[in-house]
Amino acid sequence: MRNRYVALLVLALASLLVLAVTGCGGGTTTTTAAAEGPTTTASGDTGTTTAPASTESTAVAPTGDPIVIGAVLSATGPGSPLGEPERATLKMMETELNNAGGVLGRPVKIVIEDDQTNPKEAVTAVTKLLQQDKAIAVLGSSTSPSTLAIKPITEQAGIPLIALAAANKITEPPIDWTWRAPPRDALAVQKALEYISGVMKLKKIGLLHDENAYGASGAAEIEKRIGDFGLEVVAKESYKTEDTDLTAQLTKIKAANPEVIVVWGTNPGPAVAAKNMKQLGMTQPYVGSHGIANKKFIDLAGAAAEGVIFPAGRLLVPSSFTDPAQKSVVDTFVAAYKEATGQMPPTFAGHAFGGLTLLVNAITKAGSTDAAAVQKALNETRGVATPDGIYNYTTTDHDGLTVDDLTVVKIQNGTWVLAE
Repeated sequence: MRNRYVALLVLALASLLVLAVTGCGGGTTTTTAAAEGPTTTASGDTGTTTAPASTESTAVAPTGDPIVIGAVLSATGPGSPLGEPERATLKMMETELNNAGGVLGRPVKIVIEDDQTNPKEAVTAVTKLLQQDKAIAVLGSSTSPSTLAIKPITEQAGIPLIALAAANKITEPPIDWTWRAPPRDALAVQKALEYISGVMKLKKIGLLHDENAYGASGAAEIEKRIGDFGLEVVAKESYKTEDTDLTAQLTKIKAANPEVIVVWGTNPGPAVAAKNMKQLGMTQPYVGSHGIANKKFIDLAGAAAEGVIFPAGRLLVPSSFTDPAQKSVVDTFVAAYKEATGQMPPTFAGHAFGGLTLLVNAITKAGSTDAAAVQKALNETRGVATPDGIYNYTTTDHDGLTVDDLTVVKIQNGTWVLAE
């Protein structure tokens, strides 16, 4: 017999088709499962959608040709701390979806390709998925450079792409066929700057960023927004993703006497920066990006991770969820991921869960895998809850989240707590 919470995930996903069929009544809808749509009470009022509290799925086995969904992930290379939990999540969800009866009564086949954290490999991977595997949609990639490399291909092909990376440019036009699951850089930057200005009461920033698309996007957004918060960048330095020593850059930043150090990038660079700051005797607070929202940063930085603050989705501190809809989904997902992997899900696992949930919701709502029908359903997505937030896409907003979907966390005693 399955763990109760894994069964709940199965049934929550299986309920998509039922919800799409029954969700035609009037009233106010609150989504709490991985789908849109109300349930109807005995009195005929609409209510909150929840997964049935059963321990086993009684769904009919899916039949027919599989629905092929492609995924380009950074399972190896510098982006592997992002890609590994994403891959684990998608494998888990593929199994559970099929145990629950599939999607539209058909089995789901998720074909995962490793881009090795290399944009060129990402292009090769997405080309294979579209031409050879005939994927009806693509998830990925784990990193912004690879995502920006595959976006033109899926846009030209007219195939939905659910991005799992954060650079602002990913959802800049053209976005006819591109939507995003994680919060974009602009939201994370806003959350970080609000915290530095409003809570830490600091003004002078020393900025260190990766030169790749993610780091450059974040740095540009910081410089664009600092005036809104009365802040000043007194020193700015960059590094290459593969750099293993950042003391030269940090020494220059230290000379400018900043009050706080902001490091924008994904591992391993931010962890190297944390250790180098300790070696240089730099005692300024370290504020990171949402790209370090995984245990790998703590493992790589060791003792230097203590006290690091960064904006992130609420999944790192599940007690921070206040919306009942989102909390229901997150509790189910956390339990299922722990059952499948033996670990707590990092933020990036939540991105994959959210991305596939949004896609499956759209396919079910469309009642078809036709690209144009799925596109229309994605653009009409409203109130779908995932660990990253509650999504409201439109034809012009393919991010769907707000700054309130983020929180600020602090690393304390080797784990994450809500920042003061």
